[in-house]
Amino acid sequence: MFAELPAHASELKQRLARFMDEHVYPNERALLAPPPESSRWAPRPLALDLMREAKAQGLWNLFYNHGPEGQGLTNYEYSQLCEVLGRSLAAPELFNCNAPDVGNMEILAIYGTEQQKQHWLKPLLEGEIRSCFAMTEPRVASSDATNIETRIERDGSDYIINGRKWWVTGAPSERCKVAIVMGKNDPTAPRHKQQSMILVPMNAPGVRVERALSVYGYEHAPLGHAEVVFDNVRVPAENMLLGEGRGFEIAQGRLGPGRIHHCMRFVGLAERALEIMCARAKNRFAFGSTLSDMGGVRQAIGLSRCEIEQARLVTLKAAWAMDRLGNKEARNEIAVAKIVVPTLTGAVIDRAIQVHGGAGLSQDFFLAEAFAETRFLRIGDGPDEVHREALARFELSRTA
Repeated sequence: MFAELPAHASELKQRLARFMDEHVYPNERALLAPPPESSRWAPRPLALDLMREAKAQGLWNLFYNHGPEGQGLTNYEYSQLCEVLGRSLAAPELFNCNAPDVGNMEILAIYGTEQQKQHWLKPLLEGEIRSCFAMTEPRVASSDATNIETRIERDGSDYIINGRKWWVTGAPSERCKVAIVMGKNDPTAPRHKQQSMILVPMNAPGVRVERALSVYGYEHAPLGHAEVVFDNVRVPAENMLLGEGRGFEIAQGRLGPGRIHHCMRFVGLAERALEIMCARAKNRFAFGSTLSDMGGVRQAIGLSRCEIEQARLVTLKAAWAMDRLGNKEARNEIAVAKIVVPTLTGAVIDRAIQVHGGAGLSQDFFLAEAFAETRFLRIGDGPDEVHREALARFELSRTA
């Protein structure tokens, strides 16, 4: 039904799996442990060492297919590698494949000027810096992005940005050097032509990371999420991306691939959760038998396998459609995956937590943090309700 991976992609997948076995899983607890308060937003030396090793082994920029800096993989091919690196929450950064940098690099590669690419894309591809994406706002319902209130106003040869954003992933990190900010430049224009995107250096006067935000208590340092204030921030006009009023156009080009990348990784996370659920069930005794002998646990395992297969199939179909039809025409397939995969992955992880008992809630396993991550994505990149509504409109349009 689906084509086998070509030799280059298959070989990359095997090398990636070996790297995970040799370097990621043995160091996972250290990579995910909360850092000391004094250095919580500083890069971890261990992570930097592993990034250098991944780069040396040619396991770098696996997502990127816009030039020689990447691996030239299709979405379908990358999805199967992404499932491998998605098995650990610590892994994506080590291969320069973590959000939001992947989406921001895609924006710069597709929509950026040569000057913008040299200044920001090149160091991002090298892993020398990190970036963030500032779209969601605390004062409006950002599920409807036309509500955005942040202003981007022309002033001579500059633009001035004023607004407040939150859930700006990566902003607290000391390595975060640039933000892509979405704001309104012309409130009188047609509804989807009012917004623009602009590049804002994080050290520009008036940029203030006001506080870190946690997801179910997890701060995800040293990357993290933040509420960020832009107070009369002045940047040169050449920092505008694509042109005034093109923000929605860029957003649709960015968020489609970003949504499917999350889904690809979550399939791997669900697989690993099922594996450790089975191991726990076979080695844990209660009431005179192993948990794996109990019908309820066996039902949970069987259902989890069914749901993982569903998640994988809708993800592969979306990636296949993106390669053949383009991101815009594949929007319905992407929406289906975005709705289905985080929900099913969360359900599998939840069952694994239940089988682990109290241990599943603790920091001794990756399950609790993984569950928080999957729950977050049912809101991030557009809440499920918005995607279901878009799918409903399409289905209704097909009926006389």
